[in-house]
Amino acid sequence: ELVISSDCPAIVNYITHYYPDLVPNIAKIASPMMAVDRIIRKEYGKEVKTVFIGPCIAKKAESDEIDEVLTFTELRKMFEKHDIKQQNVYARDFDPPFAGKGALFPVSRGLLQNIDKLGEEIDNDILVTHGHVNFKDALEEVASGSIKLKYLEMLSCDGCIMGPGMSKSKKRFRRQSKIVNYVKDKLENLDTEKWAKDINKFENIDLSRKIEAKDRRLEKHDEKDIAQVLESMGKKEAEDFLNCGACGYSTCMEHAIAIIDGLAETEMCLPYTIEQLHNSFEKINRSKSKLKDAKQALEHSEKLAGMGQLSAGIAHELNNPLGVITMYSNILKEEADQGSAMYQDLELITEQAERCKGIVGGLLNFARKNQVRLTECNFKQFAKHSLDSVIKPGNILLEFKSELKNPMVWIDREQMSQVLTNLEKNAVEAMPKGGKLSVSLKENDNNIILTVSDTGTGISKENFDKIFTPFFTTKGIGQGTGLGLPLIYGIVKMHKGKINVDSNDNPENGKTGTTFVISIPRNGKDF
Repeated sequence: ELVISSDCPAIVNYITHYYPDLVPNIAKIASPMMAVDRIIRKEYGKEVKTVFIGPCIAKKAESDEIDEVLTFTELRKMFEKHDIKQQNVYARDFDPPFAGKGALFPVSRGLLQNIDKLGEEIDNDILVTHGHVNFKDALEEVASGSIKLKYLEMLSCDGCIMGPGMSKSKKRFRRQSKIVNYVKDKLENLDTEKWAKDINKFENIDLSRKIEAKDRRLEKHDEKDIAQVLESMGKKEAEDFLNCGACGYSTCMEHAIAIIDGLAETEMCLPYTIEQLHNSFEKINRSKSKLKDAKQALEHSEKLAGMGQLSAGIAHELNNPLGVITMYSNILKEEADQGSAMYQDLELITEQAERCKGIVGGLLNFARKNQVRLTECNFKQFAKHSLDSVIKPGNILLEFKSELKNPMVWIDREQMSQVLTNLEKNAVEAMPKGGKLSVSLKENDNNIILTVSDTGTGISKENFDKIFTPFFTTKGIGQGTGLGLPLIYGIVKMHKGKINVDSNDNPENGKTGTTFVISIPRNGKDF
């Protein structure tokens, strides 16, 4: 029949509370502390006061037989408080009966060595273990019947020499060596005849003890409830169960059960808390990014609105005199001799007048983009058709891809045609040495996503924030008005859409080029 050692009070209490079925297997023998207390009272009388000094905090609750229990740490504090130092006192041995091999008790397997069991940790039917994780595993396996033993010795901590009531030095093997050498010297100088006589003097002392079960086991929880708590902490797969112990529980499962019982919180899981913190930072960063984009969009909208009003006024003021110049320069050109200098001058005047007319027309278009006239359109055919009108040199490759399952969308065809035409024209002009112009279509929820990209020279960092500013252009004089991209921006916003730009002009950072991504609602008629 299994016998469980009863020398560690923490182990005894744990078994009585959480493994009450194993209580009959606990050795009903007084612990060394209780045994020595009974010897003292027999020798000096029952009224004598006893104080136990040792490394174990659990000893304070082990028995009412002892008057007081102190740890070595508390004793050191008392010495310091009363200025008691080693050099101020005289060394003195313990009172008999002296301990024999029992002095080995504080080291690992010390109790077994005391009863001449000097084998390995696991010797046939004997198991010795220590540590709060190991002893619980051992109890679970014994209780479940997975291992059969005759003797089980367990310590809650890592041996008495490393008990919580000891000083904080972690030199475990040095402590063990000191005890072994102390016992060795003690046994070599021990008067065995007198020792045996002293032991026999107390052979009739009752060293039994009564141990009762105090069942404090909590009800077993439904596995679904436990799984739900674990999932709330991000523990779904086997690799998520780190069992790191940072929460104060040995396993993630124990932590989940404690949460159900109201004894713990999910935030006690360090990996989960760190992950939540990272997620919070990501959400904050995304919010900041959205706020920045919204601010830029508002600034662009305000700027475009003001420039639109200004453009409309300028266009109307210039239209009339420009019409007169165009009409009379053409009349004079028809009357002049084509070979004369006069004809060439008039040719230049009419040419520049037409250019001015184009600029004024652009101003009017820019100013008028305050409303959209929506019609249903097959956007795949619409976008593909826009590429047919692209004027490109032979060293530029055109590519069109569509992943649309439903190509139908509500747009202002005229305005959206200007968006595609301007983007494709700019892409071609950005590739003077050739490259590839790509147009692709995707869908996302209720939006259609248009992507226009090129492998051209890219947009420099200093110009990137100015690309939607009216009249800003990097083209030479007479080659651009700086209204193309602002016009595109305004049209997209009038469609309740979004426009994003990504560009690289530095070959060291990868392939150069620019990509415009435009997202517009599929059911634009709703607004």
